[in-house]
Amino acid sequence: MKQAGENSNSLKMVFRNRPENEKIVRTTAAVFASVLDPTLEEISDFKTAVSEAVTNAIIHAYPKTGGDIEAYFKREDKKITVLITDYGIGIKDVGKSMQPLYSTLHTQERSGMGFTFMEAFADEVKVKSVPGKGTIVKLIKIIGKGEECGENL
Repeated sequence: MKQAGENSNSLKMVFRNRPENEKIVRTTAAVFASVLDPTLEEISDFKTAVSEAVTNAIIHAYPKTGGDIEAYFKREDKKITVLITDYGIGIKDVGKSMQPLYSTLHTQERSGMGFTFMEAFADEVKVKSVPGKGTIVKLIKIIGKGEECGENL
């Protein structure tokens, strides 16, 4: 019999806005979710959503200086909440930035699809940003949503 709180846990990471750290956070996300025995599709979706949030922070938060980014993971039963927080330049127009193909960087390396991918691969995405103070991206992923359907067959 499971005890209260048995399926809850949290983890906080602080890292510099270096591209190599995206891989570390992505791997940590997969390991953190693995306790819930996700399907390969669920783990892939979750890693992709986290990767996009972290990549956005690494690329956009501190365009001229380095800075810290925080990744906070919280698991409650089958629900995983992730907060990716930076203290960089912030986003002037969150609504506009969440539109597909919108990017403040006009290079061929950026597609402007970061938030679109997050919305496609997470169950919920919320963004709070204050120009000059930073951005928080909240991702929620429910593991095992399809199990209820399979039980009725």
